[in-house]
Amino acid sequence: MPNSAYKIIDLIGSSDQSWEQAVKNAVETASESIKHPRVAEVKEMDCTIDENGHVTAYRCKVSLSFKYDRS
Repeated sequence: MPNSAYKIIDLIGSSDQSWEQAVKNAVETASESIKHPRVAEVKEMDCTIDENGHVTAYRCKVSLSFKYDRS
């Protein structure tokens, strides 16, 4: 990938199903408005818990890189 430039953005995805789904939601949503996504790196994972000790949501902080379009 010579002579290329990339940008990295941080995203937070959430899901009521899984951390994997939270990452997928973040990447697919961002991909609707950016071109050429390349790599997603999971930086942090956490979840919210209700008063009964049940997990109610999964969240992932993701760094997403994408290639600048020269056109």
